[in-house]
Amino acid sequence: MYVVIVGGGKVGLNLARELLRSNHEVTLVDQNRATYLRLEQELEHVVQYGDGTELWVLERAGIGRADLVVAVTGDDEDNILICQVAKEKYLCERIIARCNNPRNLQHFRLLNIMPAVSATDLILNLIEHEVPGHGLVHLLDLPDEQLEIIEVEVTPGAPAEGRRIDEIELPDGSLIISVLPAGGGGFVPKPDTVVNAGDEVLVVLDPGLEDSITSQFASNGTHG
Repeated sequence: MYVVIVGGGKVGLNLARELLRSNHEVTLVDQNRATYLRLEQELEHVVQYGDGTELWVLERAGIGRADLVVAVTGDDEDNILICQVAKEKYLCERIIARCNNPRNLQHFRLLNIMPAVSATDLILNLIEHEVPGHGLVHLLDLPDEQLEIIEVEVTPGAPAEGRRIDEIELPDGSLIISVLPAGGGGFVPKPDTVVNAGDEVLVVLDPGLEDSITSQFASNGTHG
């Protein structure tokens, strides 16, 4: 696999190292002269100097034959532009973008620059997962497959409390794939598995069904 990485910071450098270690072909592009010289000492011919938002720089890096383009600069606008060019001009089917400011995620999604990875969002999800009473947590978005996986806690008095899996009224396009009991552990439920307050339930669903699902597991349809 040939990968073009734009952005030679810690993320880009470590990605390049790991991909090279896995015997993939990599070109790492960075526009900072000092960074380029430092990276070149370690990676040598793998590194190229230039502004990754400029077409001639991307062409010199071989974007036309890239199997994957990864934009991990410190500027969200640059990352969006690089991925747009890769998709629309060079027809690269696989892109990954870094989103530095989670408030900009909506712009990545609106422009169909996905997956866009926000370290802040990932850490917040982990924090929510570890905090008691976290309510609903988005674990995974699969935009190409139009699917999401969420984790929701069963609260006392919720419609699903004390009911079997096959009795819980979930909307079409959703499926319970795992139950994590309050006492620990986790398992794939059977139709006759009973859900109790304090349990955490993993659900795979079509986007937009979160509220309908949460109303079954949270009392009064509320969630944190």
